[in-house]
Amino acid sequence: MRSVRSLIAVCAVLTLGACASGPEAGQATGPAAGDGPQRLVTLNGTLTEIVAALGFEDRIVGVDVTSTFPASVKALPKAGHDRSIRAEGVLSLRPGHVFGTTWQLDPTVARQLSDAHVRVSLFQQELSVEGTERLIRQVADTLGVPDRADALVAAIHQDAAKVAPLATPPKVLFIYARSTGSPMVAGDGTPMDRIIRLAGGTNAVGGFTEFKPLTPEALVAADPDAILLFASGMDALQGTEGLLRLPGMDRTKAGRNKAFIAMDGGLLAGFGPRLGRAMAELNAALRALPPSS
Repeated sequence: MRSVRSLIAVCAVLTLGACASGPEAGQATGPAAGDGPQRLVTLNGTLTEIVAALGFEDRIVGVDVTSTFPASVKALPKAGHDRSIRAEGVLSLRPGHVFGTTWQLDPTVARQLSDAHVRVSLFQQELSVEGTERLIRQVADTLGVPDRADALVAAIHQDAAKVAPLATPPKVLFIYARSTGSPMVAGDGTPMDRIIRLAGGTNAVGGFTEFKPLTPEALVAADPDAILLFASGMDALQGTEGLLRLPGMDRTKAGRNKAFIAMDGGLLAGFGPRLGRAMAELNAALRALPPSS
């Protein structure tokens, strides 16, 4: 389910940790940082957002298809998606520095870029507040602007402080829906599992990792208090009425109460500079749920 994970994750996204040695492990290779203005290519939506937030938005000349924030990057050339990224496509953008993740960018492609004298920085991702903070600081260090990370980290903690405890954590089922294919649900350790817990809820399903198809039996057995989707997923299902047509939905608390929450996918699953905001907004939505019936 790697393609699903990359669409969701933010990112997605997974441990955002320090770079090691060699492009396979994540060490920056090629010309050293501080060699002057460079053309940047960011191959992960979360990294694109961090690089831009650190003040380098105007240096980004290409992104991957998961990069949708800030709005300016939507118009940039796309270098590909996940394991489909090829060195030729990236090199055609004439980058000086490429940012990616160790799980997303194929090691062979990373080596080819390095061999072409392009600086390559790969990072690992941890889906937590602390992991996001580390990633922001590591990217800032790599770009030679460590002090700029402070404001981004402070904003995360300021927003996260708005998360209010819930007397009874609601059971939340995340449904990943597209215009084609069957809806899927998020299991243990996924970005959606983590953001639900950070916002004060519990994942209505478990016992599996990654994503698996949603069945009527599983939906009824989970009996979630709320259904969480990306806004694009809500559109793919044609809104509330489409959700209610899913087999078994009418037999759940969420279905009876129309307790459906739709949020921007990049915000919800990115685990980047807007993580605190995502936590606070989802927490507010959970606190506003109608009483279970």
